[in-house]
Amino acid sequence: MKAVLCKKLGPPEDLVVEQVPSLVPGPGQVVVSVKAAGVNFPDTLIIQGRYQFKPEPPFSPGGEAAGVVKAVGEGVSGWQPGDRVIAASTWGAFAEEMLCDAERLIRLPEGVGFVDAAAYILTYGTSYHALKDRAQIKPGETLLVLGASGGVGLAAVQIGKLMGARVIAAASSDAKLAVCRANGADETINYGAEDLRARVKAITAGKGVDVVYDPVGGPYSEPALRDMAWKGRFLVVGFAAGDIPKVPLNLALLKGCAIVGVFWGAFTKAEPEANRRNNHELIELLTQGRLKPHIHATYPLERAAEALGEVANKRVSGKVVLTT
Repeated sequence: MKAVLCKKLGPPEDLVVEQVPSLVPGPGQVVVSVKAAGVNFPDTLIIQGRYQFKPEPPFSPGGEAAGVVKAVGEGVSGWQPGDRVIAASTWGAFAEEMLCDAERLIRLPEGVGFVDAAAYILTYGTSYHALKDRAQIKPGETLLVLGASGGVGLAAVQIGKLMGARVIAAASSDAKLAVCRANGADETINYGAEDLRARVKAITAGKGVDVVYDPVGGPYSEPALRDMAWKGRFLVVGFAAGDIPKVPLNLALLKGCAIVGVFWGAFTKAEPEANRRNNHELIELLTQGRLKPHIHATYPLERAAEALGEVANKRVSGKVVLTT
């Protein structure tokens, strides 16, 4: 089978595409014939050894795929060859075959395409867990999404709107904000050209926002925290800007607000039943068309390095997907 391989840690251009032996499932495992694989920001980190999980080269990057079960290992029940699935793992998706623990498969209904399915579960799973479980956002509350045109950001815009929030999308260009508006944002802020705090004050009439969704970090985290409403929730989702901000903790005291960590990957392991419920609800929403990934572009598997470069350089709105 064909696979994208990280043989040495480094930038996307160091990846190679080679023929490797077909995979064989071990106990509790399933081999999936990959039809499409989502490209996510953590994929750009794991190939450099900068992610929380550090596989030893050689390995194939990619944490989510959609495809068809090819083979099942000993002790696997409920799955058989031919089943349509979404497969989630930390790496291994950028290949024609992917090895996955059976417990990390999600059944894919007929009528949902492989490209949409491959762009769904990591970003929407993260944002659904963040807004439902961690923020417990309520209808009528105001949600500020930083990095709103990215994969998790755009998912948060859609989910926040679905949950009845007033959604303020913040991104770095008017073109990115146009995508946010098309995906449900009520208000937008171009923090590349506008003062974030001044715009938040104007939009909220000085009240501030109830929930901040921050997958970016860097220079905008502290200003957003300063614009929290009383008893607000600041969701720490990631650090796409590269810098982990150091915020004055007296702000949490003065605002009576909570700074809340969101680590979807750890949640899936620590609370598997809650994660399964969330996944079931998300698949229902996808099947009903109430949530739908915004696909920026699709690339053939052989152009994985190019796709990763686009994500790493923040030239993507929504998701990029590889197809086999």
